[in-house]
Amino acid sequence: MSTPYPFTAIVGQDDLRLGLLLNAVSPAVGGVLVRGEKGTAKSTAVRALAALMPEVEAVPGCRFSCDPGAPDPACPDGPHETRTGVSRPARTVELPVGASEDRLVGALDIERALSEGVKAFEPGLLADAHRGILYVDEVNLLHDHLVDLLLDAAAMGASYVEREGVSVRHAARFLLVGTMNPEEGELRPQLLDRFGLTVEVAASRDTDLRVEVVRRRLAHDDDPDAFAARWADEEAALRERIVAARALLPRVVLGDGVLRQIAATCAAFEVDGMRADIVMARTATALAAWAGREEVVADDVRQAALLALPHRRRRNPFDAPGLDEDKLDEALDEAADAQGGDDGGDDDPDPDGPGGGVPPQGGGPDDGGKGTDGPDDGGQDTGGPEADGSDAPGGQETGSGDAPAPGGGGEQQPVRAGEPFRTKMLSVPGLGEGAAGRRSRARTEHGRTTGSRRPEGALTKLHLAATVQAAAPHQRARGRSGRGLVVRRDDLRQATREGREGNLVLFVVDASGSMAARQRMSAVKGAVMSLLLDAYQRRDKVGLVTFRGKDAEVVLPPTSSVDAAAARLETLPTGGRTPLAAGLLKAHDVLRVERLRDPSRRALLVVVTDGRATGGVDPVALAARAGRLHASDGTASVVVDCESGFVRLGLAVQLARDLGGSAVTLDELRADSIAGLVKDITATRKAA
Repeated sequence: MSTPYPFTAIVGQDDLRLGLLLNAVSPAVGGVLVRGEKGTAKSTAVRALAALMPEVEAVPGCRFSCDPGAPDPACPDGPHETRTGVSRPARTVELPVGASEDRLVGALDIERALSEGVKAFEPGLLADAHRGILYVDEVNLLHDHLVDLLLDAAAMGASYVEREGVSVRHAARFLLVGTMNPEEGELRPQLLDRFGLTVEVAASRDTDLRVEVVRRRLAHDDDPDAFAARWADEEAALRERIVAARALLPRVVLGDGVLRQIAATCAAFEVDGMRADIVMARTATALAAWAGREEVVADDVRQAALLALPHRRRRNPFDAPGLDEDKLDEALDEAADAQGGDDGGDDDPDPDGPGGGVPPQGGGPDDGGKGTDGPDDGGQDTGGPEADGSDAPGGQETGSGDAPAPGGGGEQQPVRAGEPFRTKMLSVPGLGEGAAGRRSRARTEHGRTTGSRRPEGALTKLHLAATVQAAAPHQRARGRSGRGLVVRRDDLRQATREGREGNLVLFVVDASGSMAARQRMSAVKGAVMSLLLDAYQRRDKVGLVTFRGKDAEVVLPPTSSVDAAAARLETLPTGGRTPLAAGLLKAHDVLRVERLRDPSRRALLVVVTDGRATGGVDPVALAARAGRLHASDGTASVVVDCESGFVRLGLAVQLARDLGGSAVTLDELRADSIAGLVKDITATRKAA
């Protein structure tokens, strides 16, 4: 086993180290979520924390780490007699993103069931993590079925297993630590709220600190044992400080004045529920104990708010967690004034308090990698001297009441998106086999069991009942004796499961002059933003193609960063002609490349347009041919019809027929719309 990087050797990252240390002092704080760009020592710090955790006393031989002083009366390995326990280091259990349900919660011991006829329980990772650390790297990529199980265990402090004839309950209280790169998507709100604290980390831009990071990292990689020995004294001192803070924690006083400050702060930031108040109180108490004080002061409350509230405040889905420190100070001052200046403690923070309690170092041991820069423009091509409406071939741009904004057919300034709304769910027909998500039906490794089949290659998920049923008729011929079941390779059955997959949702947005009327484009952007929110919640990849002027442009190649698409949409200018065929052909090229890169991920094409087309000879016919090209590839598609006014040409509906998909109006797109919408594209195709 390799020697871990010492915690005290990490350069800088004060918030990260403080958040982890506070949880080491008081596990009741509820864990910590570490958000940051790649290469910022997130995983290094979490793994290094294990060496600082005090040892655990456990009942000898108990697979569920029962405390000998207070053994769990319902422990599957119990009952335990109260006796002297065995000391062992606190465990850090890593939960892989692709783990199965059985590996997480445990399941029937298949080997003993088949060979001995015994119904025995094989513990999972939740049992291993009891009274230790459960670490999830890239927690935002964790499959939904595992998130649900984690939520249950975190809420109840126990794991309940009811499956395959096994009924087991065991204690599962652990320090939940997760790390994530926000570029790859956010967490479900329910799981996000389960983390007591959150910290943001970033690579230092200071040259000297970055040099120190590289120097220490290279020294550790060259000789891990020697490097760890250099930091042994600092590690021992920090470990002793954690033990002392744990001993002091029960004596820390949390005055009424401090509680009022906590309550006023949570109310000022409009956090949901009461968990934020409780976590802030526990964090402030841990901060006081860490500083060696027996009373919580105002500075503890402020620091606790900075750690416990950013991920709980109400915000738009694409907004990054954060806290307005001026508003925080104002809320604390108002609470103090309401108490007549009595804030429950000394206003002068201890010099060894929250800000100074973390061992002073430089910047983190990382490579300084920076996340991708945010988008700054979404399509700079202008419509040029060409007008958009009056010269439309065949008069396709007239008679709709959708005249371009003042200024002619040239580029218009970007308008803000309208208020987003909850959209009706659009899915890809059939049964896919793509990445786990929440949109379309798919055969998955996880989900509800729908049947069984003979395994093709290695057996990954045994269907026990089907296997026993296949083997049972042959037991006499195989000379079975005793309780065990004689099972051969031909008897094994693979469980088939059905869940949901994430898709590639490629948006093709008309940004031409016919869409440039400010109120109309605001509504269109609001609709696309709503669809992006839906894609974000369903864990889709998204891409954005726009067309206007003379050509189409891939504003955002397919990515898992839905917020990047939202940012590009906000800065999208409009104006010029309507090269609809070019937009559809550009989308076809994007989808062709993506099929080669990720053949298992199915695509959903969402075309946002009024169906008008200009430029060239017979542009409507060209658009129809481009649409039929997508239909021949079997691409599922939806046309969001943006046509408005009294005179409607129905071009978007015709385009949907050419694409082999469905057309919905902006109003029908709303989940609470009165107008009926057949959500499943399969049903729509059958109706067509």
